[in-house]
Amino acid sequence: MNENQQTQLKNALEAVGKREIHQVYFAACGGSKAIFEPVQYIFDVESAIPCAVYTSNEFIHRAPKALGKNSLFVSCSHSGNTPETVAATAFARKSGALTISLSFKEDSELWNAAEYGISYTWGPGSNPAESNNAILYRLIFGVLNTLAPDEKYTRAIQCVDALETLLPENQDLWQSKAQAYGKAYRKEPLIYTMSSGACYGVAYSFAICLLMEMQWIHSNAIHSGEYFHGPFEATDEDVPFIILVNSGATRPLDIRAVDFATKYSKRVEVIDAETFKMDGIDEDLRGYFAPLVANAILRRYADALADFRGHPLSVRRYMWRMEY
Repeated sequence: MNENQQTQLKNALEAVGKREIHQVYFAACGGSKAIFEPVQYIFDVESAIPCAVYTSNEFIHRAPKALGKNSLFVSCSHSGNTPETVAATAFARKSGALTISLSFKEDSELWNAAEYGISYTWGPGSNPAESNNAILYRLIFGVLNTLAPDEKYTRAIQCVDALETLLPENQDLWQSKAQAYGKAYRKEPLIYTMSSGACYGVAYSFAICLLMEMQWIHSNAIHSGEYFHGPFEATDEDVPFIILVNSGATRPLDIRAVDFATKYSKRVEVIDAETFKMDGIDEDLRGYFAPLVANAILRRYADALADFRGHPLSVRRYMWRMEY
């Protein structure tokens, strides 16, 4: 983490330490919202303080009654100008909450809407340990450690540094499988994704951002725990699934889903977190870091699909091209 990010994070955590926090809210849109799902999981497991993730526009319209001076509100927008997220941050700040925003761009609308901004790096050659996910993990474990100091959280913050080599190493290990997947599924009009727990947000992001937004492939993120309460009726021998299997507490949910899906479908791609290379991540924390590795691996799957389909990930029909 560079000196500027260190200062920004330090200032935000010092502000948390001066507040009595009774609830935590996360709000963003699309992929930025999805990165909050793993940290909500972490917060739910590690803290008794209520925590919730919202899509930004609904946060404003729902207007949680508990929102106030004892609330911590965290938002994220890559561009820093997502209108709904800027508005949600301004709304939370006006309501008295402590507001912290993450963005690639400093001095953006979002940056100015929040009390505290934390920047992250992005783009070719950037350090994965300074990415949005990495900075968010530093923040959330820092918040947990501020509210209830524990050596576990200190270790978790230190483990974030391992992402610099860990993410590219796992991407390289899965490259051949990603290429094979892209070739085999290049003409597929629909692909379901499924997971649970800490990795559910990754399945959600891959479905709505990588497949639907960037490849125009119909998709839906199914929670493994909900699969048997409706969605499994759509399973057939030619219906494709990508299933992310957690290495943490909710692994049994994913294994149950894999067992059923592979019994009735011949087109199931399983990405198992227990097969990930996790050097530098303490064993008791690996379930928390698995989503970051899974996300990096799935990016290679998206790259392969885009390559074989002749459809660059940057191509859009509506987004940023017209009024909506």
